Amino acid sequence: MQTSASPSALSFDVTDADFETAVIERSMQVPVLLDCWAPWCGPCKSLKPVLEKLVQAYGGQFVLAKLNSDECPGVAQALQLRSIPHVFLIKGGQLVDQFTGALPEGQVRAFLDKHVKPQVSPVDELREQAASAPDGALAEALLRQALAMQPGHVEATLDLAERVIARGALDDAQALLDRVAEGSRNDRHAALAKRIELARNKPQGDPAALAARIAANAKDFEARFALAAIQVYEGDFNAAFDQLLEVVLRDKADWREKARAQLVEWFGVCGDAEAVSRGRRYLGMYLN
Repeated sequence: MQTSASPSALSFDVTDADFETAVIERSMQVPVLLDCWAPWCGPCKSLKPVLEKLVQAYGGQFVLAKLNSDECPGVAQALQLRSIPHVFLIKGGQLVDQFTGALPEGQVRAFLDKHVKPQVSPVDELREQAASAPDGALAEALLRQALAMQPGHVEATLDLAERVIARGALDDAQALLDRVAEGSRNDRHAALAKRIELARNKPQGDPAALAARIAANAKDFEARFALAAIQVYEGDFNAAFDQLLEVVLRDKADWREKARAQLVEWFGVCGDAEAVSRGRRYLGMYLN
């Protein structure tokens, strides 16, 4: 038995009996995304959690009405359903757009963004401002303001920890990471913890001497690994990636696999998305 729509709910079931009120009349106040599905439909089951996630993420910019087409033949006939899942967007009592099939989340977002925009929380607005701030001090100030507004916000905390690591205040950065509850610690938290660990442990070796060894023998892979470790410690991931990419290119045995594994680990730690993208691209080319 389906339940009728609650006026305040972002996601609700509709039937033939309440369709006019729950969908058409409701669309006069807010866009209604109508998901036509059936219990036997596999793609419908894949699409449902995507739509339910997005209606929450968009924070009231639209509502989600779910219609079991098997139990609602009147609406199904009126909509001329031929296949499901079939999703309609209704605004002001009019059908304005539609799609069929279990689209991935990114494509559903693109569909929605043509008609509605997700709400951005004040904390996320401050995070966006910090990301484009002209200097680190201003970025940190904005992120601290965000955390004062919403203490414990995980991504704002990690944003701030990343900034603090960049200026070498490792104890302060670790304290920020420690504030994140264990159940909320994600891959990004682990990567930042690893960056702190790398920054605390300076590798042995003289960079000039190691560079001289490599110049004398391009296949001195031990020297390349040692120099790369020093470069990572100093924050020069691009240079470190180049050293190990040379190992991947020049060796076809154990050193190559060791370099590949180390690169993959460092890709997860590096905060420079452009450097990681470049490194991954060349690694893929050299392995093929």
